[in-house]
Amino acid sequence: MEIEQIRKVLERYTQGKCTEEEVRIIEQWFASVNRHRSAMIQEEFLQEQLEEVRMRLADHIAASDAPVVPLRPRRRRVWAIAAGAAAMLTGAIAFSFLFTSTPADHPSNPLQSAVQSAPAKSNRVVRNGFVEITTAKGATEKIVLADGSTVNLNAGSRLRYPVSFSGPNRDIYLEEGEAFFKVAEDPRHPFIVHSRGLATTALGTSFNIRAYSREQRITVALLTGKVKVGHAHQQEAVILLPSEQLSFDLQSLAVAKSTFREEDDIVGWKHGVLAFRDASYSEVATELENRYNVTMVNETGNADWTYTGSFRDESLQEIIETICQIKNISYTLKNDTIFLTRKN
Repeated sequence: MEIEQIRKVLERYTQGKCTEEEVRIIEQWFASVNRHRSAMIQEEFLQEQLEEVRMRLADHIAASDAPVVPLRPRRRRVWAIAAGAAAMLTGAIAFSFLFTSTPADHPSNPLQSAVQSAPAKSNRVVRNGFVEITTAKGATEKIVLADGSTVNLNAGSRLRYPVSFSGPNRDIYLEEGEAFFKVAEDPRHPFIVHSRGLATTALGTSFNIRAYSREQRITVALLTGKVKVGHAHQQEAVILLPSEQLSFDLQSLAVAKSTFREEDDIVGWKHGVLAFRDASYSEVATELENRYNVTMVNETGNADWTYTGSFRDESLQEIIETICQIKNISYTLKNDTIFLTRKN
């Protein structure tokens, strides 16, 4: 996808003529730049962000034949792009950017300034016929596999998959973290995701797996199609249908199946939404640490609680204050570490 095509897509965005997926990609890019902006945005970071949005838009255009559905223009986003002189990637094309956005609700918010660190980057290594991608805190990644399947990898995650599939199965390995899979149909070659002892098998479907090592449970949630989830210590595999999810307790080996109503409860993280439903403290802490590149320390003496709630446009400070108010605890900030403490 050439830069000229990106410019045309961005023009359609300002005119409200993008598809919903294009709007989602562009606004995630805006949010990422806005989240890491300082008084002067580093040109290298903006070049990296342009390359990311270029790849994601190219993936979308190549994979989608859906007609363009006009959407209402976004008035909250004001931006301009000007041609500049700086090498980008191979040095063929370059841009310098002018970017403005809605002022932050809390411009002097210490929690926001605490996370204004260098842009998060993903690490990609190819060895022994496998690609291994590790996302840093504050970074997500979209991957297109050799069979056309796509994977959205959440922050603080690690995925390993073959450069090309061979053999009867399409095996990939979610070795850490969370990912959303949209599987290309191929009934003769089952698509199997291995995640901390669980094997999730699909033919043509979309599902989400959360398997962070610091959490006690693994969850598999099905959005479309049908999957089979099995474990070495379980005699029978569990079949999931759309809007069903499986929770596997790694200590007791207990399996629980439930349903969910809203898609954002499961994959809202792809669109910048934080959604917690009966989430344990460790799950809340993992999500906040990965999203905002901070460290959570619980000094209340009680980590045995759950939280339900969702956040879309709130700042980190607003999220922490809301959770602390509901759980009747306090917090303090030191550098990029948030300490939860008991109220005096």
